[in-house]
Amino acid sequence: MITEQLAQFYAVEAQEYDRVYANPQVEDDLDELHDKIDELFSGHKVLEIACGTGYWTQTLDEVAESVLATDINPAMLDLAKTRGFDTAKVQFSLADAYELPADIGSFTACFAGFWWSHVKREDQQRFLAHLRARLGKDTLLVLVDDSYVDGHSDVIARTDAEGNTYQFHTAADGQRYEIVKNFPSDSMLRKRLASAVREIRILRLEHYWLLSCRLK
Repeated sequence: MITEQLAQFYAVEAQEYDRVYANPQVEDDLDELHDKIDELFSGHKVLEIACGTGYWTQTLDEVAESVLATDINPAMLDLAKTRGFDTAKVQFSLADAYELPADIGSFTACFAGFWWSHVKREDQQRFLAHLRARLGKDTLLVLVDDSYVDGHSDVIARTDAEGNTYQFHTAADGQRYEIVKNFPSDSMLRKRLASAVREIRILRLEHYWLLSCRLK
């Protein structure tokens, strides 16, 4: 489930969130991710999970037939809408990734950027089963997230009994938040997704990873 702390943290950080992409150290990796996303989503009808400020929605907009970008945070959606998307092609919806409405629509692909790391291990199968129920067999699923890099990533503060790792973040409001942030290996990704998807392909970069697959 989405924790209250996680939702509150991103609501507070909405205005500052995109600064994570401004670091010159990640520029080459980001360029490669953008190129790969262009390739994967060309011509697709895309459901975007946890769209945040719309940073990745822009990339999807360039190549997809249509995009429905969802997020649980109204503050994030309000920022995303200021990017000037064509409303005939890109639409936004307030939605919990774990409880997508049954009438959400018909899609050929789903994108979740920097979301999987916040899904607790014990919730991953439920999340995947929910996607399969809403999107159907053979839908393209693409996950993008952070790799752990010593000296670059925030330090892991603790690990719980299920193996989830947590970081502390101080937000713009000065409050300290404990956020679940998992950094799965390629083998762990394959193991966790194998029962729900097929055709798993993983691109592992220095700072990020990208996984593409098809829902079973």
